[in-house]
Amino acid sequence: MSALTSFEANGTAVVIGASGGLGHALTEAIAKSGRFAEIFALSRSQTAFNEPRVRTGEIDVLSEASITAALADIASPRLVIVATGILHSEENGPEKSWRHMDLSWMEETMRINAFGPALVAKHVLPKMPRQGKSSFAAISARVGSIGDNRLGGWYSYRASKAALNMFLKSLSVEFARTHKEGCILGLHPGTVDTALSGPFQKGVPDGKLFTPEFSAKALLSVVDTQDAEASGSTFAWDGTPIPF
Repeated sequence: MSALTSFEANGTAVVIGASGGLGHALTEAIAKSGRFAEIFALSRSQTAFNEPRVRTGEIDVLSEASITAALADIASPRLVIVATGILHSEENGPEKSWRHMDLSWMEETMRINAFGPALVAKHVLPKMPRQGKSSFAAISARVGSIGDNRLGGWYSYRASKAALNMFLKSLSVEFARTHKEGCILGLHPGTVDTALSGPFQKGVPDGKLFTPEFSAKALLSVVDTQDAEASGSTFAWDGTPIPF
């Protein structure tokens, strides 16, 4: 498990989307590392943790009022990870063809996957310490890479993750002006055995369907090893850079 030793000890960490499979695993892994004195686990629905360092709270990333309220009592977080996202709903899923594109689904996907993390960044980046390492990361996806897109389809999801990557890149430029050791990252967790990937696991090759615990450990290792020079980039779970 990553010891997260690149961060100053006894700081504060925040995980947004902590009720999801990956968000929950990230929260527990951060707590078990022992590096942070306090971890805020925020989500739309409450979830329980056995770790005494973890404080839970509610947040809606599409409501600025909810974001500011959830962050009100959090001071100087050194690590913030946004693990929210949507790939499918009961009515909709990734489009196999342009004929399946629907405006309302495209808007919902973009709002949750791109606009939500951007709004969180708007309100949490000013709270992060200007001295020492501080990292803001959001869960992206390899399919959000324009250069790596050779299969097409999945229009809304691809576009929303590409938009997220651009938000993160632009945020990194502005963040660097005040936070010289700050790092903003997109993270591709691989295919994780959660509700998000559930309907699409059938064709996953052997050994490529990860447990949330494995993916969380791998992603935290990436966050731990990347610094300001990598800010604005997106990395896969194994530390491989993903092109825009």
